[in-house]
Amino acid sequence: MAAIVISGICAQERPYRPTNAKLTDQNSFSMIVYPDPQGYVKYAQNQPILELMTTWTAYNIDRLNIKAVLCTGDIVEFNELAIADPRMSNQNSVEQWEGASRAFEQIDGKVPYINCLGNHDYGYKSSEKRITNFSKYFPFDRNPLWKDCLVEVAHNYEDKPTLENAAYEFSDDNWGKILVLVLEFSPRDEILEWAKKVCDSNKYKNHKVIVLTHSYMDYKGKVYESEDYLISPANYGKDIWERLLYSCPNVKLLICGHDARIGSFEQNVGFRTDKNIANKNVHQMMWNAQTAGGGWEGNGGDGWLRILEFMPDGKTIKVKTFSPLLAISEAAASQAWRTEKYDQFDIIVE
Repeated sequence: MAAIVISGICAQERPYRPTNAKLTDQNSFSMIVYPDPQGYVKYAQNQPILELMTTWTAYNIDRLNIKAVLCTGDIVEFNELAIADPRMSNQNSVEQWEGASRAFEQIDGKVPYINCLGNHDYGYKSSEKRITNFSKYFPFDRNPLWKDCLVEVAHNYEDKPTLENAAYEFSDDNWGKILVLVLEFSPRDEILEWAKKVCDSNKYKNHKVIVLTHSYMDYKGKVYESEDYLISPANYGKDIWERLLYSCPNVKLLICGHDARIGSFEQNVGFRTDKNIANKNVHQMMWNAQTAGGGWEGNGGDGWLRILEFMPDGKTIKVKTFSPLLAISEAAASQAWRTEKYDQFDIIVE
């Protein structure tokens, strides 16, 4: 390695740090996707990994030209438990919400982030009813950068406007206008109607729409027709497809999480492409990692996240899967990128 001299002192040239990810093309921009983070906040010892993920994001905003962070939901393991369940957590719900909130503080005022809510974010343990503490910890005024991109909101189950269902607008010279539309877990009829109205409006009909919701399909690409939750009223994957994705020609991509298994990485990701009413491709990507760090009671997911690089051709999204947790260790840095075909691939937007 070449040596350099600083003030008469010979020092080794500093090596490239593996945590400093790079864009394929300097004219690209990116969005970062966090998979279900519940496993990081249910145990106090896992909490620093989620904070590492958000800190890494903050550090790479300029390097990766990050426009937004998308989180697939299940922000916490339990929405409303006063006493931690020792069989599967050592933090109660207040501690879990505070832990998630503390992690996202790292990117407040630095980049817009968009959280969708999962089944564990509602009810007591898992969607027994449509109540959530989300707005208590993530109110409208929390991240000042939302003011520049938040363009639509819908009302929650209490008939109050919240970020549970919202739309965020982003602009790029090569991509034009992009609308990220976030939907609550198992959205109600009125939410699917609201979302379709937004997509169909003259204001957004020429936007490229990305739908972010928690539950939609499994790792095999099978779209859910129903799920065994008490929450009601509710619509599941098939309804979301038929009433929104298929019928709105400007929807280009859906991103979800939720499905997770004890097994290989391949059993925790899914992808499919279907034609919409205009005979154009709608891509659907399921991405979760919560069992990757040792199963259900492991470290929460080994810090895995996805980098979506929007190429300057205005149609190609390069998907890459990366762990800043593994990257900071010299012994593990060579494993910090997952490069199998299901973890590193291109999406072509029509």
